[in-house]
Amino acid sequence: MTARLFIGSDQVDAWPAGNRLQAYGDGLFETMRVHRGQVPWWQSHWARLAHGAERLRLSLPDEVLVRENAASLFADDGDGVLKLLLGRGGTSRGYAPVTQQAPLWMLSRHVLPTTPASGLVARWCDTRLSIQPALAGLKHCTRLEQVLARIECDDAGVDEGLMLDGDGRVVSATSGNLFVLREGHWSTPPVDRCGVAGVCRAHLIELLQASEATLSVSQVEDADAVVLCNAVRGILPLARLGARVWSPRPAVAAARRLLAGIHPGFAPDAGMKTEHS
Repeated sequence: MTARLFIGSDQVDAWPAGNRLQAYGDGLFETMRVHRGQVPWWQSHWARLAHGAERLRLSLPDEVLVRENAASLFADDGDGVLKLLLGRGGTSRGYAPVTQQAPLWMLSRHVLPTTPASGLVARWCDTRLSIQPALAGLKHCTRLEQVLARIECDDAGVDEGLMLDGDGRVVSATSGNLFVLREGHWSTPPVDRCGVAGVCRAHLIELLQASEATLSVSQVEDADAVVLCNAVRGILPLARLGARVWSPRPAVAAARRLLAGIHPGFAPDAGMKTEHS
């Protein structure tokens, strides 16, 4: 990993001890697919970051400076993942923030994750997502629920986990949004009570003319197809969820082609690494 740290407009070697990002997870982050040195969905990611910063009353760094440094991290025109981490400035103890502090932010470059070639194997996670409308939709840095859910997945030897909220409604995967195909129509759970309003999710809602719908466990398991999505890996079909098995569906292949039409990093020949599960 290659990383650069900043406080406001100044690049620094380290952030101060006791910063709010470290102490409270007081911040936001974006993870972006880079294709040949470019971030095709930059504007979508920056818009979500700005929306989250407004809701949390975080200061944003200068977008031009962020883009210049992001470009220099991928000056070789390579592929990979760009992570942008934004934290509230200040180091005072206690929850109340100090106003008018320069934001902390970091850019880092990562390799593309591997993807099973034959679809994902998933499980239902025991860990539930807390219902908190004030944070719903935001890609904030307090992600302990997802950490616990990923531990469950690793212990079970599966690729991903599907998560419910405290009322038992389906929300998402641990690191992606969820779409189901039923009778020729795609739908995805709403994220107005918890969960992340994914950038890839927003594009797919438009491309697939999908609707938001509350989903139960049985409605997911009875679906004709289930896919997960995020802005780094694109569309990831489920092959198995517990005892339920899905075969490849033409509608999933069609959805992948549509997504590749607006993001070249998700084209079949874009160089995504694969491995057999």
